[in-house]
Amino acid sequence: MTRSILAAGALLTGALTVFHIAAVSAQSSAPRPPQPQVAKVVDLMQMMAALPDAAPAPPKQPRKVLVLAKAAGYVHSSIPLATRTIEALGQKTGAWTTVITYNPAEINTESLKQYDAIFLASTTGTFLDDPADQAATNARRAALLEFVRSGKGIAGIHAATDGYHGTPAGTPPQAAAAGTKPPEDGGVALWPDYIGLIGGYFKFHWYFPTQITVKLDDPASPINAPFKQHGFSIADEVYTFNQDSFSRSKVHVLASIDYDKMPAEIKAKEPVPQRTDHDYALSYIHREGQGRVFVTVLGHDESIYKLTPMLAHILAGVQYAIGDLAADDSPSAK
Repeated sequence: MTRSILAAGALLTGALTVFHIAAVSAQSSAPRPPQPQVAKVVDLMQMMAALPDAAPAPPKQPRKVLVLAKAAGYVHSSIPLATRTIEALGQKTGAWTTVITYNPAEINTESLKQYDAIFLASTTGTFLDDPADQAATNARRAALLEFVRSGKGIAGIHAATDGYHGTPAGTPPQAAAAGTKPPEDGGVALWPDYIGLIGGYFKFHWYFPTQITVKLDDPASPINAPFKQHGFSIADEVYTFNQDSFSRSKVHVLASIDYDKMPAEIKAKEPVPQRTDHDYALSYIHREGQGRVFVTVLGHDESIYKLTPMLAHILAGVQYAIGDLAADDSPSAK
């Protein structure tokens, strides 16, 4: 009991109201306001009440996770809650200890030696880059890729898939035919290795609180065990991927939108170009070199972090990325 009270106190220390910040281009030279780093007390309390009791796998050894929460593009109000959720999941279950940072300079070869996995909390834009130091940018990018490919793990939530894509600097805007809108396809990959690592990049989302029917593509996966082999409905800002950036031939899909159950008026909100396969993955895993990747695109709204099955799903996904939970990660399409 005493430990629970102390843990709650540690999680709640300094909690204040989080303000919503408008999107700012990663390439913009305009000064950005400080990124909020503290979650609301009520959100923390509700998240903690929903935490699962135990991890699905015992850690093979003491584990340590680095949560990176730097957003260089749009700043989600849920980021501080996402960071504390990963901390709380590890703390309650004993699955890992957590370090939270908003400083991308922490992604360096020497610092990363102490960690088993990195968790990207809605890291938008060119979140690792230093616009004033190309050498530092290159070193951070190389350190991230080597960390995963050498046998460690990375997990990403929601806007971790909204990084490193768009229009290259100096490129004129794409012209549209008279009477039409320019295509909304997410632009091009600005760092192809990252896009391959994270599994795809954002092109469109249905606005919160659009209700989505979720189907389990692999109901037998231990990462999906919290859903008890049943699909479900959920309301969130649901991301979709650029057609060429995401493919089931590259990842093992755990859950996706049940498109057949989506009302026609909701389908129609997806702008041109729509995915021709109407395949909208919501969570997936895959191997990257010797390492492991877990991604869920849910997590825009704070409510996602107050649902026990979702928290248990994230817990299992991070344990997969760490290497403590075995799961079939073969590509869903051969």
